[in-house]
Amino acid sequence: MTATRQSATPWAKWGLIGLLIAGIVTAFVTLPITDWMLSLVDWLRGLGAVGVVLFALTYIVATVLALPGSILTLAAGFAYGPIWGFLLVSPVSVAAATAAFLLGRTVFRKRVEARVAGSPKLQAIDTAVNEGGALIVMLLRLSPVLPFNLLNYLLSLTSVKATSYIWASFVGMIPGTFLYVYLGSTLPALGASLDSAADTGPWRTVLFFGGLAATLLVTVLVTRAAKRALARHVALDDGAASPS
Repeated sequence: MTATRQSATPWAKWGLIGLLIAGIVTAFVTLPITDWMLSLVDWLRGLGAVGVVLFALTYIVATVLALPGSILTLAAGFAYGPIWGFLLVSPVSVAAATAAFLLGRTVFRKRVEARVAGSPKLQAIDTAVNEGGALIVMLLRLSPVLPFNLLNYLLSLTSVKATSYIWASFVGMIPGTFLYVYLGSTLPALGASLDSAADTGPWRTVLFFGGLAATLLVTVLVTRAAKRALARHVALDDGAASPS
């Protein structure tokens, strides 16, 4: 039973990502979302540096309030493309995670402690981070063991230094951030491929979905490798931390 739950958790997350992609495709086919998104992109780009600052502040506030940041990450890819979108979201997401981390150590500490006290799994992760430090933080960021927002506050209770938390989070969040930014950046191409597939033939669509599949595959492989490494340091079910 425990092994089944352990293996089902990451597959459930990737299943949700698949449903998200399917929902986006369906929406692009049935609704004028392309026009709406293009209007949003034009508005953000028209604001220049102000638009970037507004995006960053929105992302940080959403993270502190534990709201899903994936939509904002997708929007950054759509608005600024895969490269500039990633260069924007990567430092902003780390800044947002750091803000939640610092608040978890101060303002929200009692609330976070109460949340961790009720879960042996979270207690085990807390023990592993206290023993393994930045390495465990990086593996947790790479692995889909815990949601992004919950992990920010959980790590605030550990003894990991803020500097170690920042660089380990930065490195560990790179694959997931790039995946969502890339997915967002493909939305215009997706609409164009669906609209013009009959005129340009199947090769454009094949190349588009081939690139998307390759990005997903690399992210899944990195995530699975991180989960296996993390399992050597901490029990991922409701058990105690494994010995180092």
